[in-house]
Amino acid sequence: MRRVLHTHRTALFWRFFANYFALILIPVLVASVLTNFFVVRLIEQDAEKLNNTIMQHFSEQTDATFAALETEMVNMLTTSNVKTFLKTSGDTSDIAQRFELIHSLMQQMNKLDSGSLVYKAFLYFANEDLVIDGNTYTGKDEYFREQYPIKDADKLAYLANYRGKQSMVFTGPHTVYEKPPFTSDIVSSHSNIAALLSYPFNSNSPDVYLAVNVDLDKMREQLGIQQKWVTDTMLVDPSGAVLIRNGSSELRNDSFLAMIRSSPEHSLFVKSGQKALSYVKSRFNDSWYYVSVIDLPTLLKPAQTIRAITIAFLALFIALGSLVSYYLSRKLYNPIRDIKAGLESQRLGDMSVPDGGNEFDVIKRFSGLLISKNKELSQMVSGMYPIVQEHFIAKILCGEYRDSLSIEYYAKEIDFPYKPKTTATVLCIEIQYYAPYTDQLSETSKSFILAELKENIRKLSPASIWVCQTSSDQLACVLHHDETVRCDPKETADAVKILLQQPYYKASIGIGKTVHTVADLHMSYSHALSMLKYKSLHAGAEICGEQSVWNERASGDSFLSVGEVNRIFNRYKAGDYESLLRSVFDLLDAGMRGNADAYQMKNLCSDVLNAWIRAVESERNDFDITLYSELFASVGRCVTWEEMRQTFRDIHGVLFRTMEPSDRKRQLTEIVAYIQNHYNEELSIEQFAAQMNMSVGHFSRTFKEEVGEKYVEYIAKYRMQKAKQFLLETDMKIDDIAGQVGYWGRNSFIRNFRRYEGVTPAKFRTMHQT
Repeated sequence: MRRVLHTHRTALFWRFFANYFALILIPVLVASVLTNFFVVRLIEQDAEKLNNTIMQHFSEQTDATFAALETEMVNMLTTSNVKTFLKTSGDTSDIAQRFELIHSLMQQMNKLDSGSLVYKAFLYFANEDLVIDGNTYTGKDEYFREQYPIKDADKLAYLANYRGKQSMVFTGPHTVYEKPPFTSDIVSSHSNIAALLSYPFNSNSPDVYLAVNVDLDKMREQLGIQQKWVTDTMLVDPSGAVLIRNGSSELRNDSFLAMIRSSPEHSLFVKSGQKALSYVKSRFNDSWYYVSVIDLPTLLKPAQTIRAITIAFLALFIALGSLVSYYLSRKLYNPIRDIKAGLESQRLGDMSVPDGGNEFDVIKRFSGLLISKNKELSQMVSGMYPIVQEHFIAKILCGEYRDSLSIEYYAKEIDFPYKPKTTATVLCIEIQYYAPYTDQLSETSKSFILAELKENIRKLSPASIWVCQTSSDQLACVLHHDETVRCDPKETADAVKILLQQPYYKASIGIGKTVHTVADLHMSYSHALSMLKYKSLHAGAEICGEQSVWNERASGDSFLSVGEVNRIFNRYKAGDYESLLRSVFDLLDAGMRGNADAYQMKNLCSDVLNAWIRAVESERNDFDITLYSELFASVGRCVTWEEMRQTFRDIHGVLFRTMEPSDRKRQLTEIVAYIQNHYNEELSIEQFAAQMNMSVGHFSRTFKEEVGEKYVEYIAKYRMQKAKQFLLETDMKIDDIAGQVGYWGRNSFIRNFRRYEGVTPAKFRTMHQT
């Protein structure tokens, strides 16, 4: 017994831990992985971008220093008296003027010496033994021995730069001694580089060189980047030789060349596990590179910290889950066993305790049955309440419940809140679908359209509003006049009219009289219905109220006179069929100009159709009640003036055609064959109607007469036939089959398949493959 108890408790532990793992640990694990792969990577990228920004700013500052130095040197040579001095060379006639020019040049050198990086600036004359700086002028040997003493090992290489054209060329580093002039006591030494600029600028044999010597120690200070992760900064030439360094790091030539070849500018080149290089090319001198040595642990310290925190966070959750699972498994096993024992003695209707598994599994399955049963009952009741209440409102409007007592009784039965005495107005909305959409839209689609319209109307009015469907093409809106909120039926009708501006249908709104009790709502509804009789044949939504009816509708005849009927017979006997159609169009034009209502015009057009049929039957004697009934019905279905015109064109073609095209059956056979070969494509009825020179309505009726089914139904059934073949003969997915048989989406395919087969595609496949 103890072993069984221990086994069940262990099973509970792993069940709790598995649930904990699925619900908590997996999201924590995913968050940790995302943190490491995305957040940490973003931090690394931000650190790299920050380093690039600092490097770019640093290189721009240093380049700007060199550019400013070059500008000063060019300005000095162009604005000083160098050119005038060169003209006096060899002329001993005016010694005073020559000395005056020398002192002017010395002053110019003093200005250059005042720069923060400049150690000494002087003019080196190529064609005479003369050097001029800010303090003195003397011969070349004496100058480089006393005024600017250079280490002997560097002197020859340094003086070799004073040959040919030099356009802002930097010499190599050279050591300069600090000592009092004309003594041999060396006080100190430092390393310099010199920037040379020859004059005249474009001459290959210049007369003078301007040398500006830059103190390398000061340049190193400027090269330093004040960031913790940057350990060294260097100025490097293309061969990898370090020109200037701020730090102690060594840069091997092969490391620099490998970085230049493999890494783009601004990117990090990992030199080792702890160090990385980053370089920026100088914009001042194309042969220079600014290179920084980066301490990777310091740069990426925030990312490493977050990574360590996420690992510790994950370990904490694993340990916590283990402890909680262990605790629950110890505490819950005995109550679970007691609950199971109590369930075994209970029976709830047709539900019994499931067998198999341990106690926890049994309780879980039984609880699932209870929850499922409760959800079904709750959904059933919740779904029935709106339908029952809407049906109750419809009965009140239709006059089935007229006394207050019966209304109160039934309202309590269905938990319907209402006030017996309330001021209300009924709006009746009639929906008439335009001819192109009558066959295209299924009844399900029309139901969805009306359901959406009802929901939008309920959200529209600030006062409470009841909406119900009184027939397949009519909605009724009971608009309550709240005492605190002003509610004008005409304004509400205008707002509803905006909702009804749709391309699929024409909507007419009838405004009923205002009543003051719920029991009198049927009178307001009857009045709204009577207003709908005055709707027009204009496209779009319209409002039919007493004011608009009397102001806008013109009086006119609804029936043909005897003389007009006789004219129809005479024209028919004379074979003047075209004038028969023109006369109908004239009647429609006159009705449109007079703003005649639809009821009046349909009565008049039905009278015309009756006269046409009587004229035709006077000679044919082949009365076809089915055909003629359909013709009258087509007139009744007309929604707009244009549909009325098109209907009479079709009727005229049916009644007065001299001969049906002999190849009509052949054309329909070809169209059916085309449909069967291209059932997975978009098949437009307008295309086939135009092919047979028919209107859409005429083609639809002809197709049904010849094929035996409506055009839309034939295509849908053929597609379903092919879909069943794919379901039974292939392993294709439902989405793929939907596209294969011409449906754009999975939902529309499943809805149509269930309509024709009574089950879903998946259920159909399961039923026939088992």
